[in-house]
Amino acid sequence: QVQLVESGGGLVQAGGSLRLSCAASGRTYNMGWFRRSSGKEREFVAAIGRNGIRYSPDAAKGRFTISKDDVKSMVYLQMNSLKPEDTAVYYCAATGQWISMATMYLSGEYEYWGQGTQVTVSS
Repeated sequence: QVQLVESGGGLVQAGGSLRLSCAASGRTYNMGWFRRSSGKEREFVAAIGRNGIRYSPDAAKGRFTISKDDVKSMVYLQMNSLKPEDTAVYYCAATGQWISMATMYLSGEYEYWGQGTQVTVSS
């Protein structure tokens, strides 16, 4: 059984930084971060494969960086230069088997989800 617990969310001013953490228990393959803003669909933020290869949409590159610590079973999302439009609940997600990089952005590929952590960016 895989369990994911996010932490590190909070209130930050525009231009600031936050680092989200996800503690994972159980066997996982690919890990990802998604977010959902009020009234919007869940949005892919970044993913990292078991081999450490990272994948993120162009909009996140340069500001958001995903990383992991296999020894601690942790996944992180470093978020810099935050904007008010980054305000959302951020979710950690994991797959129980290998998936292709071509599909890492699809939320349906992930079987396991955390409860989410709120990030609010004030202007």
